[in-house]
Amino acid sequence: MVTAVGSLLVLRGNELLDRLGSSTAPDKAAGTPTPAPEPPDPGRVLQVVAHPDDDLYFMNPDLRYSISAGSPVTSVYLTSGEADGINAGAAKAATTKADKPAYAEARQNGIRAAYAKMATGDRGSPWTRTVVPTKGGGHAEVDVLVAKPQVNLVWLQLREAGTVYDNAPDSLHGLWDGKVARLDSMLASGTPVPQKFSYSKDQVVQTLVGILEQYRPTTVRSQDPTPGRYPDTKRYTDHQDHFYGARFVQLATAAYAKDVTDRPHFAVQNYVGYINGSLPSALDPDEAKEKLDILGTYAWLDRQNHCNSPAGCGDLKISDQPGGNRWSDSINYARGTSTDWLTSDTAQGLWAFKTLDGQVAVWHRPGPTGRWKGPNLLPGTGMDPGVSTVTLADGRTAVFGTRTSFGSKPTDYKREVVYVVQKQPGAEEFTEWQSLGTPETADETWTSDISAPAVSVDGTGQLAAYVRDGAYSLRGRVQRADGSWGPWEKYGGTDLHGSPATATDGAGRRMVFSATSKSVVGWVQPQPGAPLGQVTATGLPDTTLPLTADGREGGVRLWFRKPGSGNVRTALITGEGGLKVSQMTDLGGLQGFGSVTASGHLLAGRTAGGQLGSEAGSGRPWERSPLLFVGAPSSTTTGKALVSLAVVGLDARLYVTSSADVPNAHLAPWQPVGPRNAPPSLPSPVPPVPPSSPASPAHPASPASPTHPASPAHPASPPASPQAPASPQAPAVR
Repeated sequence: MVTAVGSLLVLRGNELLDRLGSSTAPDKAAGTPTPAPEPPDPGRVLQVVAHPDDDLYFMNPDLRYSISAGSPVTSVYLTSGEADGINAGAAKAATTKADKPAYAEARQNGIRAAYAKMATGDRGSPWTRTVVPTKGGGHAEVDVLVAKPQVNLVWLQLREAGTVYDNAPDSLHGLWDGKVARLDSMLASGTPVPQKFSYSKDQVVQTLVGILEQYRPTTVRSQDPTPGRYPDTKRYTDHQDHFYGARFVQLATAAYAKDVTDRPHFAVQNYVGYINGSLPSALDPDEAKEKLDILGTYAWLDRQNHCNSPAGCGDLKISDQPGGNRWSDSINYARGTSTDWLTSDTAQGLWAFKTLDGQVAVWHRPGPTGRWKGPNLLPGTGMDPGVSTVTLADGRTAVFGTRTSFGSKPTDYKREVVYVVQKQPGAEEFTEWQSLGTPETADETWTSDISAPAVSVDGTGQLAAYVRDGAYSLRGRVQRADGSWGPWEKYGGTDLHGSPATATDGAGRRMVFSATSKSVVGWVQPQPGAPLGQVTATGLPDTTLPLTADGREGGVRLWFRKPGSGNVRTALITGEGGLKVSQMTDLGGLQGFGSVTASGHLLAGRTAGGQLGSEAGSGRPWERSPLLFVGAPSSTTTGKALVSLAVVGLDARLYVTSSADVPNAHLAPWQPVGPRNAPPSLPSPVPPVPPSSPASPAHPASPASPTHPASPAHPASPPASPQAPASPQAPAVR
């Protein structure tokens, strides 16, 4: 049957396969007409960052893609980013008077200009600005872009640390650790917020919960809560505001998922910060230039008073070098890069596993023609973005990921590797989550910086899980024959980044690979069942972070991207007598960045513009789909003649398609699974609560559009967007 489907796919343009597995598949025998394809929902994006410009440096171009696609986008800024209050480049810093409220306002003006330019092409496009009470008992400024009211900015205006890694009790870090009981606001000059306030740790969390309740996002973007430390100096690799702010987001999304039931599902995406500057460039030149242009707008390069503000119309601290420490050249995800979350079973059914609402969601299609079920959430909370699957020797599927727990004390913060296993092959029942712990002894040592696990089964049926630890080396645990697990072993390696990738070759030998800042290194078993050998240099050129590995052609084939290009590359690695590399090939592509999934003839990954690009056969041109998605795509072979491909859209909904695994095949039209997750309209916001009722949720005062809540207010002065070249001086610390 599957072979017949594959043949019909080529001959009939996927008409048959388009119906297979659809949650809305019609009954042709009953004469029901085929419904028109359902357009993908753009979803609703909420991003939370520590400082004004963290979104531009570390979440773009994803941010620009979402705005261009028409998705409602709200950006929340935890702190005012007031730093030392000096809005000047290096040459004028010593002679410029410090004014923290004014510098905070200048950064706000720069952000409004950058967003207006991304959304409308006009940096001076006006905003409405208002003040709203927050669920934490303070007040926030909410800005709404008049021409595109689905674009909102929320300013919480808390005090920033003012230092990347030094002790600063009056900060998000100090508040998290209990060094201060409350963190004060730092109000920007010109803000409509009328009076200062302060928040306890719980009030910060409740404020964020209120924002989540109001905007009801389907995708939440946040910075990396576990960025690690440099091995030599032990200093944080990212700003302490960045990752402690991300931890507040973790607490808030967990509380929102637990306490708010009338909401859509949501996915979370974490973004790498400062360390991007030490890694190969992930963006092609056109994307990098576009990103730098937006940063130039924020930096107020032309010094023209577009915003009519004495505070300034942008952030002059970065005007000497708007790209920062090569941050405009890259974007990397801290989690969610695995391409192993879609799998098939012996009955040719499909299973998809993704983290939604802090739990692992499961979608299932029984057999080759069954109806999809899901999403069903497995019991157990605290799951981080990104999971991987592996098929055990007895045919059961095991699902691995990491889980964050907070404990009763700040020092109890921990990430650990966990897994579940199907109770029977093909069964919809799974065991409870089991913990493999973590190779990290304490959060303070490496900020709990472990990667997502890579898992594989060798030729003896032996299961193993590997992570990159906080010291940038490889660690792993191997399951024994009696089902117990050995200790966390040290496998060496230095300068490892991202998550490792693993697969088994034709002889049943397990191979493990990891990207470094310069190349790729690997390990191989001398024979199945044996310990991994020593770390070996592959001699491959430098590559962007996500690696994909798949056993085929007697060895293991790797896929990765060319830095500064986005082109997809591949190489075959064999393990007989040690690692050997051959068949290094550039496969082209549509630029883009991030993980590439590969199954059979099919390749797929994110393209420039953010959509999914795919190649369904060697030598065929790459094709682009309209889907924007979270994390990485995943694919799997189904039977002997089909390849299935899946993504989770920005609406946190599963989308699937299939192709015959033959040359010159095409992808079937995408099919959404389950009900729409993002309704076309939201309830009207509740009218603003008077200041005497500080515990009310944060919300704009009235709807500005039928698809997104916004706030009426006086128009903001047009912000600035300069366009002069930057000098190559060292960037300011952000």
